[in-house]
Amino acid sequence: MKCAYFITGTDTNVGKTSVTLALMTHFKQQNLSVIGMKPVASGCEKIDGEWRNSDALAIQKMGTKIVDYPLINPYAYELPISPHLAGKTNPVDLEIIFANFQTMQNLADVVIVEGAGGWYAPLNENETIADLARKLNVPIILVVAIKLGCINHAQLTSEAIKNAGLNCVGWIAVCNDASFNCVDLTIDSLEVRLQIPLLGVFPYSKDANFEALAKRIKFTKSQNSPKYAKLNAFHA
Repeated sequence: MKCAYFITGTDTNVGKTSVTLALMTHFKQQNLSVIGMKPVASGCEKIDGEWRNSDALAIQKMGTKIVDYPLINPYAYELPISPHLAGKTNPVDLEIIFANFQTMQNLADVVIVEGAGGWYAPLNENETIADLARKLNVPIILVVAIKLGCINHAQLTSEAIKNAGLNCVGWIAVCNDASFNCVDLTIDSLEVRLQIPLLGVFPYSKDANFEALAKRIKFTKSQNSPKYAKLNAFHA
């Protein structure tokens, strides 16, 4: 049983990594092998002479099998800016990411791929996260940070995914703004407006407990969870 999900968000810093780690934990709790990718990361630090990203390292550690770091994060940039700017001397090549992804498919039951920034975040001079998602062609999960403005951002992103001809199987609400006092009504409004299922709500917390968050993720048979069915989304 082989499947994968692509994690995208309404913006940067919305909780994509927390969702990625919680999803990995979710599948581990089902006794499935799982590994993750963060193909493009800005804001890295030198560790043993190599650029490394803290989120990608967390994803590497969460896997049921330890995978070499360059497979997980082939594009690690020093500056915390858009990849098309940070990677001027080493621009993102989608073919390299896709080759890494194909390798990862053979290593685990489930592969979780985390995007960078929002749906149209530029990866190089000509391609965006949307192009990466089209290249991988696997089901998408949308991460929405519950805050002022998120209803507009979520609807725009959901519509863009739909227009790209890709399958968004659901969305996850991440409550990462402690000062926002309209959480429940905002989530209710999003449920009415988004044409995709709500897969889970992550409450605000300073320290994420991924075991607990994983239990908040609910798939159904129709959403093609690996628990129920094999996804037919991989390239031949």
